[in-house]
Amino acid sequence: MSERLQKVIAKSGITSRRKAEKLIEEGKVKVNGKVITELGVKVTDSDQIEVNNIPIEKEKPVYFLFYKPRGVISSVSDDKDRKTVVDFFEEFEQRIFPVGRLDYDTSGLIIMTNDGDFMNVLLHPRYKMDKEYIVKTKGIPANEALKTFKKGIRSEGDILKAKQVKIMSVDKKKQTAIVKVILHQGKNRQIRRMFDAINCPVMKLRRERLAFLTLDGLQPGEYRELKPQEISDLKKLAQKIVK
Repeated sequence: MSERLQKVIAKSGITSRRKAEKLIEEGKVKVNGKVITELGVKVTDSDQIEVNNIPIEKEKPVYFLFYKPRGVISSVSDDKDRKTVVDFFEEFEQRIFPVGRLDYDTSGLIIMTNDGDFMNVLLHPRYKMDKEYIVKTKGIPANEALKTFKKGIRSEGDILKAKQVKIMSVDKKKQTAIVKVILHQGKNRQIRRMFDAINCPVMKLRRERLAFLTLDGLQPGEYRELKPQEISDLKKLAQKIVK
């Protein structure tokens, strides 16, 4: 069975398919000792592939649902030597990386994998999967202010939108509120920027759900493997959304 070269590179876990395509075009990929610069080349299991003169290893793909704690970086490394999400997976030989990011001070659900192709399915802008967050705000947001979230708020050149927003509870004495927000977008610090814009800064933020996946049964710092059916359903959901 043959597959496109960029897909095989992405599956190895060293980079995403999009970056693999760029590496091919830059002449940094060899197949059986021959430099490949054109996209569309297909390879089989018997072909020897090198990226930057280093043979790729075909790792077994792994997929985890991780409850990221606050105070952890969503990256494979950190120049300030802070704890990263990868530090929780040191027992595994595969090169595992996070799909997307959660802010340092944000907790919640994040997918960890070594499958770059699968990562693209979840991150591509056209795959509009629900991302549900629970927000604790300083100050009680007015309903009219929250309605602007669905219309879109301009911030630093971006139009930030929420699919759904709902006040879950308020504490009038402490002047705080718990708000549920569902996004399709994934802009940098999006929810914090949206609440800053209505003068109700975020005190705590947690991602509770991605599509049909939830944090049920997990505590901060814990993870579980995704079930084969969950992986399949995520891919099918993405394809359904595109259609």
